[in-house]
Amino acid sequence: MWLRTGCSITFDVSVATPFILMLRPRSGIDQWVASESYNLKPSVPVIEYIDNFGNLCQRLIAPPGEFTVCTSANIMTAENIAVSPGAPFNEVQTLPDEVLTYLLPTRYCESDKFIELGRKVTALAAPGYDQVAAIVAWIRDNISFNPDSTHFQLSAVEVHQRGEGVCRELAHLGIALCRSLCIPARMVVGYLHELTPMDFHAWFEAYVGGRWYTFDATQPCPKGGRVTVAYGRDAADVAIFNQFGPALYPRNMSVHVEMLDSAPG
Repeated sequence: MWLRTGCSITFDVSVATPFILMLRPRSGIDQWVASESYNLKPSVPVIEYIDNFGNLCQRLIAPPGEFTVCTSANIMTAENIAVSPGAPFNEVQTLPDEVLTYLLPTRYCESDKFIELGRKVTALAAPGYDQVAAIVAWIRDNISFNPDSTHFQLSAVEVHQRGEGVCRELAHLGIALCRSLCIPARMVVGYLHELTPMDFHAWFEAYVGGRWYTFDATQPCPKGGRVTVAYGRDAADVAIFNQFGPALYPRNMSVHVEMLDSAPG
């Protein structure tokens, strides 16, 4: 399926402020970026680099005053996500080197604190994909997905204690439970077609059966129409913007995802 994705973010900047943005999706095995636009107002010099997780990052200095970032991209992505009940657990000693970092506890995914719960939640599941599916089902049954939650940037321990969170928090808990079972898991941020309310979205991927599979506890069933913007160990690695200076929050932010009838001309 073809999607047109994008966002518009406006900041009120008091002093010249360095930013790192993470707003450009990359073409890869699961998506193809056919065309895109990336506009800054006012226009400023930008340096782009690729971080340790393969994400496209943009460095710039926003001048004082109103500063707006607008992006748009036409992307081909899968209408359905791959599912594989019964896909086996991968022994740690067989994992590719680049996957090992997704086994470790991190700031927002304290997997070392979930070993007992992870075993309990997956006690009846076969090792591998079925364990992750059991984790997602448990999160849906026990943690409320609340897009309007007042809690902000919760870790897995905190969202487990509070019993609710936004998509990012539910992903943190899923990742921590997977890692507690020695299943590599990583955070994904991007776009989801027909998400309500529309916004940037977060989910997670788990490495079983020799590949990454998508899991999303906010959705009642496996759903495609996803565009990945960034991968990381947790939310600290995949922030769509980081500023270095006075704290800045967007004055306005809008996100759009629409399905195209055919490939863009």
